[in-house]
Amino acid sequence: MTEAMNTGGNNAKTMTIIVTKGSLDWAYPPFILATTAAAMGVDVTLFFTFYGLELLKKKLDLQVTALGNAAMKMPLMGMHMAMPNIVNMIPGVDAGATVMMKNLIKKKGVASIEDLREAAIESDVRMIACQMTLDLFEFQKSDLIDGVELGGAATYMEKALKSDINLFI
Repeated sequence: MTEAMNTGGNNAKTMTIIVTKGSLDWAYPPFILATTAAAMGVDVTLFFTFYGLELLKKKLDLQVTALGNAAMKMPLMGMHMAMPNIVNMIPGVDAGATVMMKNLIKKKGVASIEDLREAAIESDVRMIACQMTLDLFEFQKSDLIDGVELGGAATYMEKALKSDINLFI
């Protein structure tokens, strides 16, 4: 019987998320899940590796790309317009898609990634930057926001092995 069953269906108490993507659209799921879980009393650890490390940089320049995302449809002129992969061959399409997405985020009152990161810090979400990735991409700890710790796979695994929920984003 799982711990949740033993405690009468209460929420899990620990969660880890591996964050591997660094684009604007992929930045939202880990921060929204982490801050929501933390607000529900869950102890949350985020492990940022490879391109996910971009989300911890002091200065964010997150972009959106429709390449390989057949589900990407943007509200436009009262419809939802799909972005076929071939469109990404045209210079400036990613920049245009990014502007459209940022405008939509602002128009709908969705929190910025910077705000969500700050909420995660204020909620005591543990954020671990992968040391190997830092070295691989020649980043410095000083490139990252305050409150981030450095660690490797073993640091993550130590927490994941004890967690009730482990997600890969």
